Amino acid sequence: MRSPFKLRSRFNINNYSNLGQRVITALIGATVIVFGSVYSEWSYFLIFGTILAFSQMEFYKLSGLDGMLPLKSFGTLLGVIIFSLSFLIEMQHLQDKYYFLIFPLSSLVFFIKLYRKSDKKPFTGVAFTFLGIFYVAVPFALLNLAAFSVDGTFHYEVIVGALFILWASDTGAYFAGTKFGKTKLFERVSPKKSWEGFLGGAILAYTVAYVLSKHFTALPEWQWFCITTIIIIAGTYGDLIESLFKRSIEIKDSGRILPGHGGFMDRFDGLLLSAPFIAAFLKIF
Repeated sequence: MRSPFKLRSRFNINNYSNLGQRVITALIGATVIVFGSVYSEWSYFLIFGTILAFSQMEFYKLSGLDGMLPLKSFGTLLGVIIFSLSFLIEMQHLQDKYYFLIFPLSSLVFFIKLYRKSDKKPFTGVAFTFLGIFYVAVPFALLNLAAFSVDGTFHYEVIVGALFILWASDTGAYFAGTKFGKTKLFERVSPKKSWEGFLGGAILAYTVAYVLSKHFTALPEWQWFCITTIIIIAGTYGDLIESLFKRSIEIKDSGRILPGHGGFMDRFDGLLLSAPFIAAFLKIF
């Protein structure tokens, strides 16, 4: 009888092709995220809070490669606090007035930097600490507003639906771009992206949105299509902006924790820019 250790040791995701790694990682990640979002609002909170923490730490680590010295631990803690506050307030466990805690807590960044003698350019570190909060933590916090925007209760359909549309856009763009990509979308920032890939992603995203609108009735069909338009455009720009960030520090991937995808920011860059627009759209309309 073969030992369980030997059986486990034979499975190594790194033995698969890049596409194989992408598929395996995506299936596992999507299953955890979707199941957690559907199971309860608290499991959603834990999963997305964890993703936020890893993404923000990743951003600060990359900033450090370019000589910046943000407050990694405190900045990430502050990001998680902002995410937690927005969730608890939307859950009506806290009153809106507790949002004001964000301002004095954020001002502590200046005090901490004041007492750090090793920083030659402390305000650069301050700036990148706040950039990590604004770029990573705030979009995740705004997801909470989107999830509770319909009638004040948690609707996993908004989160899961937006993710399905985002993943469809990414998947369609990847395969259409690989097969038909000729016309460069933004060659200076991302040489591999093409208009053909963009259109392929848009077609698949709208198809998924149509199917979702028939089953996820928390939002009317027209709102699903509006959200899809937001995700296609803002998600593409989010990918380009993260590519610009990586090119500025001359790296290919933001990390290696997700085989076939790179880091958390590589996987969720489209969500970071889409979430503020989605939350604003649902709150206003």
